[in-house]
Parts: sequence; C-alpha cells; structure tokens
Amino acid sequence: MCNIAAMSGSFKLRLFKVLEAGNPGDRLSLVFDWWMILLILANVAAVITETVEPLALRYAREFWAIEVFSVGIFTLEYIARLWVATEHQSLARYGPLGGRLRYACGPFAIIDLMAILPFYLALILPGFDLRLLRALRLLRLFKLARYSPALASLWRVLVDERRALAAALIIVLFLLTDSATAIYHVERTLQPEAFGSIPAAMWWAVATLTTVGYGDVVPVTDLGRMIGGLVMVFGLAMFALPIAIIASGFSSEIHRHDFVVTWGMVARVPLFARLDALSVSRITNLLHSRVVTPGMEIVRRGEPAKAMYFIASGEVEVDLLQGSQRLRDGEFFGEMALLQHSERVATVRAVTRCRLLVLDIGDFHQLVAADGDLREAISRVAEERLMGSGSPAPEVSE
Repeated sequence: MCNIAAMSGSFKLRLFKVLEAGNPGDRLSLVFDWWMILLILANVAAVITETVEPLALRYAREFWAIEVFSVGIFTLEYIARLWVATEHQSLARYGPLGGRLRYACGPFAIIDLMAILPFYLALILPGFDLRLLRALRLLRLFKLARYSPALASLWRVLVDERRALAAALIIVLFLLTDSATAIYHVERTLQPEAFGSIPAAMWWAVATLTTVGYGDVVPVTDLGRMIGGLVMVFGLAMFALPIAIIASGFSSEIHRHDFVVTWGMVARVPLFARLDALSVSRITNLLHSRVVTPGMEIVRRGEPAKAMYFIASGEVEVDLLQGSQRLRDGEFFGEMALLQHSERVATVRAVTRCRLLVLDIGDFHQLVAADGDLREAISRVAEERLMGSGSPAPEVSE
C-alpha cells in the first residue's frame, strides 16, 4: 500500500509539473503545451468554419467528431488540473477540498470550464438556443492565455497600471461628454435630428474622437467645424495616452522579469555567494544577452578566456579532456576567466537554441576596481585554490 501511495504521489507531482509548472526545460511539458495550443486553434477554426452553412451540411460528421474529441481532451485536462491543484503551495494549506474549490474559482479554471460547458449544456438542455451555445464555444480561444507568457505578462501590466488606465478612461469620458455638449449647443438648431440632444450628439463625438469619421453626421456651421477639428486632435491624444501607459508598463514588466531571473542566476554562483544584494545587482546590470543556435561553438579549447556565461535558457555541452557534461538553464561556465587570464581548457557547444548572459572580463575588472567586497571574495577564492585548502568549486572551470 505504501508503494502504491508513493507511486500515486510521484505521478501526481509529475503531472503537476507538466500541467502547471511549465518548466521550459521539460520536454514533455513543452510537447503538451504545443499540443494544446494546436488543438485550441483547430477547434476554434472548426467552430468558425461551421457557421458556413454549405460546409456545415457537407462535413457535419467531421465537425461533430472534432467537437467530441476536443471536449473530451479539455474535460480530461480540467479534471487533471483540479486533481493536482493541491500541489500549489498557496493552495495546499486549505486542504484537498478547499484548495480545489479555490483553484476552481480562479480565472484560468473558469475559462477551462467555459470551454467545455456549452457542449454539456447542449446535451442536457436540447431545447436551449444552440446559436448561443455555438458562440460560447469561441471562449476556448481564451485558453491560449494559459500557454502564452506574453499574455500573462500583459494581464499583470493591466492590473499594475489599473489606476493610470482608470485616469485615462476618465479623461476619455470627459472629452466625450464635453465634445457632445459643445456640438449640441452649436448644431442643434440647424440639425435637430442629429444633434437634438446630448446623447444623440455623442454618436458624432465617438465617431470623431476615435478618428473613424463615418460622415453620416457632420457639423455644417463654421463654429461646429472648428469644434470638430479640435475634437479630432484631442482624439489622437486620447488614444496615445493609454497606449503609452500599457507600452511603458509592458516594457517594465519584461525588464523586471529578466532582472529577477538574471539576479537569481548570478546570486547562485559560489564566487558571488558572499556578496550583498547591491553588488549582485551591479554584476547583473553589466550582463549582455547573446543567442546561439544548436551546434554552434561558444568557446573553444586553447582560446584565451575573456568572459563567463550564464545560461538563461537552453542546453550546452562542455567537452573536457576527461569527458563531457551538459549544463542547462540557470547554470554557468567560464568563470575562471574572471580569476586568471588563461586559455580555455574545454570546448562548449550549444545543444539547443540558447540565450546566454555574458559577463566580459573587462567589465568584471572594472567592477572589481570599484567594489572592495568583490575584490576580497576573488582574492579569497584564488588563495584557497592556490593553497589547495578549499573544496573544489562545483562550476566548470576553464
């Protein structure tokens, strides 16, 4: 019984890592994510195509098969996510039932439920408006948000910038109301059917502020045209403000994420373990990114050592004289270039597409000159290695 329970717990944890953890280095997780993305896109394409009546009549059986297959997969996914929900550290403290209920009330779980609910409602309530149920099936497109880090980042930006966006919305309402009010007082006598009230004038204000300009309602007086010109100009600024807020927030979110990831990798290097947060931040700011393709040599044995490398994503193979080993996300190599000007003792090749963070030795020495703690740490490591009193460093030395 203990073995069965242990196997079940191990399988549950593995399933959690595939479904929820989303580790970029986990190939099974990557395959599952891409499979679900393709299934969602194919399902939404089928729902849209099914609205073409000749195709719906001709391929009714195929459309039904796609629907049943998709709902079956989405249902299994939903049940599996509910089962492994207690593996989330934030939900484990609520117990099996409470944790799963809290997970089910989350935005992603609600989207997953809405993706399968129309199918089962159509089976349970055959008299229900099927056109509405078909429209609800398009909600499956929102499932893509789960598999897109960029969409998740954008959502965080919208939440973080909600106050600034709310202020921009107030400005939009202010412009809309004032524009409609101004044109109402100027044009209502000559065009009572179009500008007979402020609510009626708002149609013109919306069309003009958004720069759409349908032309169905236009001012005819000189003053009205002057107001229209000003509204057009203000309309450009109205759109520029929220766009600038979102763009700035999105840029800050990406930079913050990259900085946290990079900071964590630098802080794990034994050479930098004794440094304070400020010193680690200085090193992080000196790193620059480099992308390499599979099979490309990053460093070659016998070359002079000029930098050390942190692996942000991907996998590399280190070919040493005594053998080879592979390094993955979060690991590093070439650190001895920071302690001595010597030739490389290993050749490092990219196994997959890699994004590397490079710390040039010139930047490092400049940093050392301004940071006494870092200079002391380097001197200590060098002394330990020369005297042979320290334990071997875990990193790949070159």
